[in-house]
Amino acid sequence: MSAKLFKGAEYLITEASKDDIFTPEDFTDEQRQICDTTEQFVLNEVIPHREAIEHHDLPLTVELMKKCGELGLLMIDAPEEYGGLELDKATSMLAAEKLAQGGSFSVTYSAHTGIGTLPLVYYGTAEQKEKYLHKIISGEWIAAYCLTEPGSGSDALGASATAILSPDGRHYILNGTKQFITNGGIADFYTVFAKIDKQHFTGFLVERTTEGLSVGPEENKMGVRGSSTTQIILEDAKVPAENLLGEIGKGHKIAFNVLNVGRFKLGAGVTGAAKISITTGIKYANERKAFGVTIGTFGAIQEKIADMSAATFASESVVYRLAGLIDDRLATVPKETANYYEAYQQGIEEYSVECAIAKVFCSEVLAEVVDAVVQIHGGYGFIQEYAAEGYYRDERINRIWEGTNEINRLLIPGIILRRAMKGEIALQKEAMKAFESLMSPSFEEFDDSVPFAAEKALVASLKQAFLVLAGSGVQKFMDKIKDEQEILLAVADLAINIFAIESVVLRAEKIVPKLSESKKASVSAAVKIFTFNGTEKAASAARRAAYYIEEGDTLTMLLAGIRRFTKYDATGLLKAKRQLAATSLEADKYFY
Repeated sequence: MSAKLFKGAEYLITEASKDDIFTPEDFTDEQRQICDTTEQFVLNEVIPHREAIEHHDLPLTVELMKKCGELGLLMIDAPEEYGGLELDKATSMLAAEKLAQGGSFSVTYSAHTGIGTLPLVYYGTAEQKEKYLHKIISGEWIAAYCLTEPGSGSDALGASATAILSPDGRHYILNGTKQFITNGGIADFYTVFAKIDKQHFTGFLVERTTEGLSVGPEENKMGVRGSSTTQIILEDAKVPAENLLGEIGKGHKIAFNVLNVGRFKLGAGVTGAAKISITTGIKYANERKAFGVTIGTFGAIQEKIADMSAATFASESVVYRLAGLIDDRLATVPKETANYYEAYQQGIEEYSVECAIAKVFCSEVLAEVVDAVVQIHGGYGFIQEYAAEGYYRDERINRIWEGTNEINRLLIPGIILRRAMKGEIALQKEAMKAFESLMSPSFEEFDDSVPFAAEKALVASLKQAFLVLAGSGVQKFMDKIKDEQEILLAVADLAINIFAIESVVLRAEKIVPKLSESKKASVSAAVKIFTFNGTEKAASAARRAAYYIEEGDTLTMLLAGIRRFTKYDATGLLKAKRQLAATSLEADKYFY
């Protein structure tokens, strides 16, 4: 547990230390053992059958899920009293990361263990868990989550599926169609959302054999082709009244709180995918020759390898920092607490901003990585015979599901501002201080003999930029700021990059003293590269926000402040890129 317990989004107004964060270097022996078990399962059981899975051998996928169950990989998040392991979120994310090597199979796994299982774990009654949970965590049954509808994608609460209690009170009669349901064609158990009497949004536990439930044909998808994606059609489906999940009219709590974990888990999965993709690109760069030498000797290729390696190091840092935040918070909730899972869910919801950040940031890192890997392959990257082509297709969905990246970007400042209005985080007071610093000359200096002092000073300045811009937006638009989506998107980009840069810097500060000289150099190079790239994105977002919010003298003042707040001396950047690329090429894989 860290030295300090942080509130959600508090990173924007406080200074964390290296001792306050969890990193992959903090894994216990037990966590590493589960990591090894997961990795060996994927290497020995999934990858040899990857071609068959990609060609939609769904019975094979079901058998592999049963093997996952035998190994305990489906029960990491399930309570011990129902046969689960009930391990921490860091372990759960580590398993999701390692499963990423399995391509489409990892989608089946993540949907089952995340949004498929957790509604029952968090909101199910003792009787419901007794009846269903063992079947799900053993792999006997596959689970799916039915929220999206043909006419309501991101607007989940706009669902039109209905539920009406039968005259005898024994069943709810469900009608409607659910769209894009992962595991839809192979699931035995569905969490379905519908509106009771067309107004009370509510969750239901529905078995595949339910009268009136049918499964639509498999979708022919661009990527993750081996996973099952179908419609679930409900035509007077008779669901036992005791299968109502949670409270009537409180389905939104289930839907959104479980999505927080789904976003977090997606961040872990795409981080694992980025590592695999980079390794494929590096191996190709070491083998492919042009003009008589391997293409890895060319600066144009080395720069790609360095940038994507540094970004993936950041992605990993973000995921496990968040795991530490959540695990620290959940550790404060005693098991004997009345309404334990309600308090547990509140602990996760506390970090809904960081979950959205992980989803957006990590999925976009993977997008940059797979694009670079295809480019490294040249024409061969466009051919299905090469893995790069599949990585490219599979990546694209990650910016759409679990809430599109645009929706998640809007959530970030939206939640932050709501909490500030309620006084849950002292954003307004800190914004006033930031405005004062904006109009005062800066004579701040830092001791460059302290490791990463320049980067830490930069992070503090970027937080000032966020506070000034968020404050300016609220001051001008007041409660109508929620409708100014372009401003919110820009401010979100600033918040995302601040969290990512700070995560990288604190992780490096924490681990560098224990590393070999060569590893120190590589990690320090990754910090410089990512900080430079992240600051460029943050500065662009900040300028965009300033132009959207203000004009005239006020705009001039804001832009001057942004230039000061986003100043970073990246002297030695080219040397850092060449060093990190050389390390990666020599290792023939992702450098860390």
